[in-house]
Amino acid sequence: MTNLKKYSMRLAYTFLSLGFSVLFVTTLYYFNLINENTYKVFKIVVLIINLFISGFILGREAKSKGFLEGIKLGLMIIPIFLIVTLLIKEPLKLTVILYYLIILITSTFGSMIGMSLKKETKS
Repeated sequence: MTNLKKYSMRLAYTFLSLGFSVLFVTTLYYFNLINENTYKVFKIVVLIINLFISGFILGREAKSKGFLEGIKLGLMIIPIFLIVTLLIKEPLKLTVILYYLIILITSTFGSMIGMSLKKETKS
């Protein structure tokens, strides 16, 4: 039960921080402070940073095999994004699949870094 609580809290923090970050970037775009291309890049960068930080925190909390924590996080987030994508009737294109792959790689990489930094500080 503690794992379920740990992952649900991490997912909640991830989506809250992602929501606030995207809201900020969207507000900048709405008031024409950034152009459309910058807006598209910022949306991806915000996602990558948030997932990296969430994976990093999970990796630091892991007892072993930090990469598995990142894969678990990514595999929990991807179905949520997939459901939203299918609900807005967006077709699954190669760019969408690459987007999901970026999610998985970023969370895995963040947890691997978190795990390795945890080991360095304990020795």
